[in-house]
Amino acid sequence: MAGATYANTENTVDDGTPDSQREDLIDLIYNLSPTETPFMMMAGRGSCSAVKHEWQMDRLDVAADNAQIEGLKIDNADIEEYDATVRVANYTQIWQKSISITGTMEVVNKAGRNSELSYQLAKRAKELKRDMEHTFVGQGTVGNMASVAGATRRSAAVQAQFHANWTTTGVALEGVNISRGPGSGTAGADGGFVEATDLFVAPTDANALRPLLESDLKSVIQGAWTNGGDPTLVMVGPFNKTQISTFTGNSTRFDRGEDKRLVSAIDVYVSDFGEHKVIPNRFQRERDVLVLTPELFTVCYLRPFRQHALSKIGDSEERTLMAEATLKMSNNAGSGIVADCTTS
Repeated sequence: MAGATYANTENTVDDGTPDSQREDLIDLIYNLSPTETPFMMMAGRGSCSAVKHEWQMDRLDVAADNAQIEGLKIDNADIEEYDATVRVANYTQIWQKSISITGTMEVVNKAGRNSELSYQLAKRAKELKRDMEHTFVGQGTVGNMASVAGATRRSAAVQAQFHANWTTTGVALEGVNISRGPGSGTAGADGGFVEATDLFVAPTDANALRPLLESDLKSVIQGAWTNGGDPTLVMVGPFNKTQISTFTGNSTRFDRGEDKRLVSAIDVYVSDFGEHKVIPNRFQRERDVLVLTPELFTVCYLRPFRQHALSKIGDSEERTLMAEATLKMSNNAGSGIVADCTTS
């Protein structure tokens, strides 16, 4: 049973002047927002010199029986016609974040930081990097995956750069590196580069999702390997990361691995075609499982991350952070995708 206090005893509850009590505010700022960008950390860093960045893809002819007679005589009819190289292009996209800090805000005594300008610049830089990751691994709206020319340009996401043929109208690849859901009415369809427009088009989502199966993942890994890739990385959203952890096939086993360049701890899925690091990515679409050969991806910068001071017109400091870059998948055959997977 609670006791009583003596009359006229000063206490914190009855104190009618809380301003007399000092605040108990920790001199730290806690931010739970994640900043890991595993796709950008995986991809190489390159440069470009124009808003339209172009590269060429090529492939070897299919291996075939080749036994010739000794002393072979060769004439023009014996010369085989080979496919020409395929030239593709992606456009640079501009990402931007800006801040404005008053002179007073910069000099007052603040909790958790000395300079408001420095704190906000560091925060916006992390946000800018997250936005770039979000673009490259596919935004929530499938249409945002396509490349766009013009003043408000867009870089095509990795999902838009997959196609089962050498080009959208070309020869089929040797290995099947794309798995899409049939849907109950509308089946999924590839995006890919369209030579007539010089643009990557967005893929089409199936109108129904299907569970991620180990057989589908192994089939895509096999297809990318058959095409000449070395798909050592599987990138997934959080739900399908847990699904891969439940695979129980006879040839399935998991190891723990350490790779501080990517994340602190990762799973390694072992298939018939090697070891594949399984990396969860918070910013990619949950319905897409990306099977990647890291050497085939480059983020090409026209303008690297830069900070610019805007014209001072009052009692404030304005800064803008900008970057301009595009995503290059050097060859669409050596990686793959399992699309239209369930998300919960």
